[in-house]
Amino acid sequence: MIKVLFVCLGNICRSPMAEAVFRHQVKEAALEDVIAIDSAGTGDWHIGHPPHQGTRDILDHYQISYEGMKARQVRPDDFHQFTYIIAMDESNIVNLASFAPEFIGSEKRASIHKLLDFSCNEALSEVPDPYYTGKFQEVYDMVEESCSRLLTHIVDQHGLIK
Repeated sequence: MIKVLFVCLGNICRSPMAEAVFRHQVKEAALEDVIAIDSAGTGDWHIGHPPHQGTRDILDHYQISYEGMKARQVRPDDFHQFTYIIAMDESNIVNLASFAPEFIGSEKRASIHKLLDFSCNEALSEVPDPYYTGKFQEVYDMVEESCSRLLTHIVDQHGLIK
């Protein structure tokens, strides 16, 4: 099983949006039996809360389910459990080091990337936080395109058939 964890700051806007979008894409590709998806935040402010209303609104607009999703914080065992940890920005990657510093740079860890590493828009490197900007559509567009390319990467890297 290939496991993907999306990470942002509070786990109510960007990472749950990416989780829901990627889960939708994986289901459409009939790969839900081989790819598992989750999300978490580096902060603990929103643990147990559903996604932000702006995230829910944009996902509703595109008819993408977020049913049952609740914010959680990154755990040290995530570095053992997940194949890929996909952060929304550089500060998320820096913050990940505080959860399991012994795994950063180690071969015994998940492959850590920024989501926009998979974007075709090389001018962008970080997904902005719509909690502060209110630009949920802009973030959705980035997430949708990058998740699609991430899925292609995983399919290619692991010899899966879409």
